[in-house]
Amino acid sequence: MSKIYTSEQVSRGHVDKICDQIADAIVTECLAHDKDSRVAVECLIKNSTVIIAGEITSSYEPDYATLVYEVLDRIGIDKLGYECIDVRGMITSQSADIALGVDKGGAGDQGIMFGYATNETPELLPIPFAVATRFIGHLESLNCPMLLADSKAQVSFDYDSDRITTFLCSVQHREETTVEEIRSIIEPLMALTAAEYGLNTDFEKLINPTGRFVIGGSKADCGVTGRKLACDTYGGIGRIGGGALSGKDPSKVDRSAAYMARKIAIDLVKAGYSDKCEVQIGYAIGKADPVSVVVETFGTSAVCSLVLQKYIHDNYDLTPKGIIEYLHLLDVDYNDVSAGGHFGKKWLPWEMDDEMANDLYGNEE
Repeated sequence: MSKIYTSEQVSRGHVDKICDQIADAIVTECLAHDKDSRVAVECLIKNSTVIIAGEITSSYEPDYATLVYEVLDRIGIDKLGYECIDVRGMITSQSADIALGVDKGGAGDQGIMFGYATNETPELLPIPFAVATRFIGHLESLNCPMLLADSKAQVSFDYDSDRITTFLCSVQHREETTVEEIRSIIEPLMALTAAEYGLNTDFEKLINPTGRFVIGGSKADCGVTGRKLACDTYGGIGRIGGGALSGKDPSKVDRSAAYMARKIAIDLVKAGYSDKCEVQIGYAIGKADPVSVVVETFGTSAVCSLVLQKYIHDNYDLTPKGIIEYLHLLDVDYNDVSAGGHFGKKWLPWEMDDEMANDLYGNEE
């Protein structure tokens, strides 16, 4: 029996991703004006109502409506079908009980974070996820007037034969657009993306399998921040801790430690210690040092995992403060990661080698 894994990616216009982008626009705006901002916000969209809720402690108060419209404009407000947006806020300050631990450099919450890297692709991401993500990027760059903003791609890959078996795309379209017109656009794009990874193009092609996708976005679904975690990370291949990344400042280890775990996994794979690497880091709220660090190399390393764990302990500062400084997380534009995945983008500091990151973001030392 073949070992077929399936991964998906969604577009910027997917309603859950719109929520992630709004939440991360708020994080970026607060940090740009006050590096000490504590932000934990989520967004919900249904029809034309946007609800922003959470906790923010900052000397800066963002204009939420302006940020919402900026996000929608970047996606293409005409393709989203919005005419007027009702933005509602439910924001309080960070809990004083949580601040007790964060103020002294401790983690902002308990949690487990995973990082993963594999040498299957140049992005060091699993093949089906990398293909699905690149395809969505190509689709969005077309800016085709027949197609609207909401779309998904799903790629099934047989690891025994190294072949794509099924490539699925569901893309929202205008009422008058036919399935044949959509197929004439999507099928060549599927083949192009597969060929860019040196893969077969004779896979099953599924395009809008129901035959119609006119009603999309928040008119068809309710969007919420943090509901596309597999799309944010490793496409379901490689474990995740369960906490959302978007909408949080880097004092929250859900975000910062997930980036650090990915950075460590990348470093170990690039150094040749393993072909695949997964790093898990566990934290207790209010405590700076992690309660656990575990490395899994899936039988692809000649080095004992205990040796790798000691290497991590000796070479990486895994306190929230250390991670924030090492990865320059107060200077990142989180608008860059709120769609299309948080990993695999070569301009992000957790994807770079240290020298390049310091050159681009400035050495904190």
